[in-house]
Amino acid sequence: MEFLIALIALSAMEIVLGIDNIVFLAIVTSRLPIGQQPQARRLGLLLALVLRILLLLTLSIMLQLDQPLFDLSDIGFPKAAWIEAAQHDIADAEQAVAAADPHAANLRELEYEVVKRKEWLHTIDEFSGVSGKDLILLCGGLFLIWKSVHEIHAKFAKEHDSGGAAGSKVSFRGVLISIGLMDLVFSLDSVITAVGMVNAHGDSFWIGISVMVAAVVLAVCVMLAFAEPVSHFVESNPTLKVLALSFLLLIGVMLVAEGIGTHFNKGYIYFAMAFALLVEMLNLRIKHVTTQLEPA
Repeated sequence: MEFLIALIALSAMEIVLGIDNIVFLAIVTSRLPIGQQPQARRLGLLLALVLRILLLLTLSIMLQLDQPLFDLSDIGFPKAAWIEAAQHDIADAEQAVAAADPHAANLRELEYEVVKRKEWLHTIDEFSGVSGKDLILLCGGLFLIWKSVHEIHAKFAKEHDSGGAAGSKVSFRGVLISIGLMDLVFSLDSVITAVGMVNAHGDSFWIGISVMVAAVVLAVCVMLAFAEPVSHFVESNPTLKVLALSFLLLIGVMLVAEGIGTHFNKGYIYFAMAFALLVEMLNLRIKHVTTQLEPA
């Protein structure tokens, strides 16, 4: 029963995490000839499935990705000085809490200051230690930012180019390479989430792996089912395509932040994206109604 609940919860989470994957596929494949777009999307999602399963089967290596490869203090980062200053600030804050009246109105603020400074100390350690996961997220985020900005520029260039040449300079192989690179980043995020949600240790190792693989397969099947309608919908609404590119740009910034040790609550990011999408859907609906009411 425990693993069934984990399968349902993980499948739902993988589907949510797969939204950015679908959006990226829709944007990147939209500049291919129409006949090649469905094939590119299917190959992209199948590649994502293979990558995620391979990453799950190398779970021991995946867990080592969080281990620092090197420390920035080795190349001049002032880690020791920052840690000393942070520890001094923590000691001062703790003394202020100890000296305060237990019934003082600002006691909670003083206690929060201690917590905040301890978090800053932890952030220094995370920021200075560079792991394989950090490098993958950083490079993936930078690539996604570049790709999003490039696609936005190409869209504006296409709008001002009567021949539409801006949209023709793309190859099937180049699209697959772009998809493969981002699949690696999205797959890493997906697998790390899976590892955190399912118990895959000791006697439960293979059962946990089976649950994670099943959840990934289910999520990719859902993405395969929705990739085509989402792609057509995004392509047929230019303003929605710009919004989707903005989402990818935001995700790229988030990946870069994660790569340098700054963690975001992804719930806030997805809520902002959902709210922006709701506003855009209302705009599209109003535009549709207004068009119908206009006299012929």
